[in-house]
Amino acid sequence: MLTIKGLEKTYPGGVRALRGITLEIQAGMFGLLGPNGAGKSTLMKILATLLEPDAGTATLDGLDLVAKKDDTRKLLGYLPQEFGVYPKMTAHDLLSHLAVMKGVMKASERKEMVEALLHQTNLWDARKKALGGFSGGMKQRFGIAQALLANPKLIIVDEPTAGLDPAERNRFLNLLSSIGRNVVVILSTHIVEDVRELCSRMAIISNGELLLEGAPLEAIDGLKGKTWKKIVATDTEREAIEKTFPVISTHLIGGLHEVRVFAESSPGDGFTSTDADLEDVYFHNLALHERN
Repeated sequence: MLTIKGLEKTYPGGVRALRGITLEIQAGMFGLLGPNGAGKSTLMKILATLLEPDAGTATLDGLDLVAKKDDTRKLLGYLPQEFGVYPKMTAHDLLSHLAVMKGVMKASERKEMVEALLHQTNLWDARKKALGGFSGGMKQRFGIAQALLANPKLIIVDEPTAGLDPAERNRFLNLLSSIGRNVVVILSTHIVEDVRELCSRMAIISNGELLLEGAPLEAIDGLKGKTWKKIVATDTEREAIEKTFPVISTHLIGGLHEVRVFAESSPGDGFTSTDADLEDVYFHNLALHERN
């Protein structure tokens, strides 16, 4: 169990990145959703011992992650948003080197661990290839391999699928789903589909505040019968709707705007009921936060 209580962080210049974030996260995949600048990366860096909070605590099975940084790093696997590699080193050699840094000193144990991770991340055939020649998806899979070294109890992945093509994204998500059963895995992202496909629990944050925490399916059920859509042909009609109703989102479909709104009962005037999805939950909570 990862327990986060009252985390606060304000950067020089007065930007409040976290405003009393409190969460309880059990083993499994946990999605952390929010727009760019919401505070997701700040929270991840605090949990990864890279940043000191101004206030609050974070504990993993009783271990103080803030005060006991050396002990925390022994239990941590981290794939940051910007993950660099030594381009001239092979995947096998760099993974072996990182294993030494993680404290895996016994050569036979290290060899077994590195080879198993290369197989698990489907990089075995590329193990002798220089990392500088890897595709974006291969680099991300290598990032997960290094994050899994030494059997971590907490794994943090920050915006892992940004920039991946659809095929690489699917391979990467399948890999994540295979590891997120017996450890706490936090997936920080602004891509709703990643959370919908992987996570049994989630939270939405914006401007450093926690807006929602719970199961994605339960959150979607909360919008059942309250989500309505309408296709509009002109910007004038779209702007009129935005002034009249709580708009969840607007999408372009075939050059026309599909406007989705939240309403307890039918807004009338050409609106039809539609099934809510996790994207509706996400944008509805962000819109509520902005209005309040």
